[in-house]
Amino acid sequence: MLNITHNSIQQKVRTGDWQRLAQVENRRSGVSLMRLLAILSVIGLIILFLPWTQNIRAGGQVTALQPDQRPQTLHSVIPGRIEKWFVSEGDLVRKGDTILYISEVKDEYFDPDLLANTKDQLAAKEQSVTSYMEKVRALDQQFDALLAARELKIQQAENKLRQAGLKIASDSIDLVAAEVQYKIAKDQYVRMQELQQQGLKSLTDLENRKAKMQEAEAKMISQENKLLTSRNEAINAQVEITTLDAEYRDKMAKVNSEKFAAMSSMYDAEATVTKLQNTFMNYSVRTGLYYITAPQDGYITKAIQTGIGETIKEGEELLSIMPANPELAAEVYIEPMDLPLLSTGQHIRMQFDGWPAVVFSGWPDMSVGTYGGSIVAIDNFISTNGKYRILVAPDPDSDPWPDGIRVGSGVSAMALLKDVPIWYELWRKVNGFPPDFYRANESGTSEKKK
Repeated sequence: MLNITHNSIQQKVRTGDWQRLAQVENRRSGVSLMRLLAILSVIGLIILFLPWTQNIRAGGQVTALQPDQRPQTLHSVIPGRIEKWFVSEGDLVRKGDTILYISEVKDEYFDPDLLANTKDQLAAKEQSVTSYMEKVRALDQQFDALLAARELKIQQAENKLRQAGLKIASDSIDLVAAEVQYKIAKDQYVRMQELQQQGLKSLTDLENRKAKMQEAEAKMISQENKLLTSRNEAINAQVEITTLDAEYRDKMAKVNSEKFAAMSSMYDAEATVTKLQNTFMNYSVRTGLYYITAPQDGYITKAIQTGIGETIKEGEELLSIMPANPELAAEVYIEPMDLPLLSTGQHIRMQFDGWPAVVFSGWPDMSVGTYGGSIVAIDNFISTNGKYRILVAPDPDSDPWPDGIRVGSGVSAMALLKDVPIWYELWRKVNGFPPDFYRANESGTSEKKK
C-alpha cells in the first residue's frame, strides 16, 4: 500500500474492492489535507491579530452599600429572662416595633416600686440640701451680727480708753498744781519758821502754816493716787479692747466652723442627690430596656435565642435582622498583583449566581447576562483570605441590577482593562506577566504606563 518495500501485495489484493483503501492510495487526498491545513493556519494567524480585552476576574458576594443597611444582630443591653416573643422569622418589622420582652434576673432590681422609692430618696436628699443651705444662710447672718457687735463693743472700749486718757491728762495737771501748792506751802512754812525763830511770828502762826503745808502735801499725794488710778483705768481699757477682740474673733471662728461644717454636709448631700439622680435615670432607662425593639425597618431572618424562660446575658445575640430595601453593592476580592490595575470609579461587569449569562471575557460586547458596576471603595489593608476587598456599586449608566438578587448571593466580577491582540495576551499568559498597567485619561481612552 505504501510502496516502501519490494514485497508488494498489489497483485494479491484488489484495491477496488476496498473503498477506503482506494481513497488512501489516491494522491489527491493529500493535496486536500494540505489545503485544509493552510486555510486553518491563515485563519489562526488572523485570529491571533484580533483584539482581545484584558480583564481581571474576581469572585465575591452581594452586600449593602451602606454599613447601616447590612445584616445585623440584635443584642440585649441587660441580662434577663425571655418572657414573650412578638414576631416570627421572616416577619417584616418597622423601626420601633417590639420584638420580644424580657424580665429582670438581678435581685437588686426586683422591687416593683424601685423607681418610686428612689424618687422619694431623691426628694428627701434634696430637702436635706435645702436645709443645709438655710443653715449656712443663718450662720452667715449670725456672723454678720457678731461682726457688727464686735465693732460696737470695740468702739465703746476705745471710747472708754480715750476717756481714761483724758482723765490721765486732767489728773496730771491737777497733780502738777498740787505739787506747786505743796512747794509754796513748804516755802511759806520755812519762812514762817525763820520768822518765828527771830520772834517776829508766834508759834501759833507757825503751826497754822505747818498745817497748811501738810494739807497741801496730802492733796498732792491724793492727786498722785488719782493719776495712778486713771492710768490703771487706761490700761484696763486697753486690755478690755484686746479681750473683746479675742472674744469676738473666737465666736466668729466658731460660727465659721459651723458654717463650713454645714457647707461640707450640704456638698455631701448634693453629691448624694447627684448620685441618686444618676441612679434614678439608670433605673428609668433600664425599665425601657425590657422591651427589645427593631432599630430600623427590616426582616427577621433568624432567632438565635429561642423559647420562653431562657436566661440571656448582657450583650448576647438574640436574633438577626436584614434591613429592608438596602442599596445593593458587591464585595469582591482580588489578588494583590492586580491591585494597582484598579481604581475607584472604574467600570466593572458583574455576573450574579442564578442569573443565566453567556460571557466572553475577551469580547465583553458579545457577552449576554452581565450587569455594569462601578468601583466605589478599595480596602487599604489585606483581608484574612490574602486578597484585597473592593466594593462595587451599580453603574447608573448601565442596566439596573436584577430585583431578585439578595444580600449574600454569589457574584463574579470582571474588570475590563486594555485592548490588546490575542497573540500578545497568549504570550503574556505563557510568561505569567500581569495585565498592562494603564490609567484612563480624561477623554476616556487608555494609555499604557511604563
